Amino acid sequence: MPHDHPHHHHNHHHADHLHSHLTPEDEAADLQVLTAQFIDGFVAAKDKQAYLRLAGVPLERPGKAGASELKLVDVKLTTEWQVGTASPSFGARELSYLPFPGELIRDRSNMSLVYVSMDEKDVMDIRDFLADKERKTER
Repeated sequence: MPHDHPHHHHNHHHADHLHSHLTPEDEAADLQVLTAQFIDGFVAAKDKQAYLRLAGVPLERPGKAGASELKLVDVKLTTEWQVGTASPSFGARELSYLPFPGELIRDRSNMSLVYVSMDEKDVMDIRDFLADKERKTER
């Protein structure tokens, strides 16, 4: 159905209008999903070196001293199962402990990138790498 009243559309081309604003909780959840997908992809990849290169993981990084390059030598995967929760008790100096029933126990996997040189060793959590990559993408 045609209409004949004018429309005023405003297109915003400013960089600050091109990204969404997530709460810290949403950012953490988003990062957890990215991390899980990254780890699943790495585990499934037939060529792990190619997977890392495609993901932009540097095989060499500057060391803290700046003089020597750190080389990526290990990718470390860890899995933990949270079997309960503990938090400070109200009004007492002890923990309130809640063991989880079997169906609530979940595994959490994480990955670390291990870099070494003759002078130092640096372990980078994959979540830090992915969060830094996300920040650079948003710019």
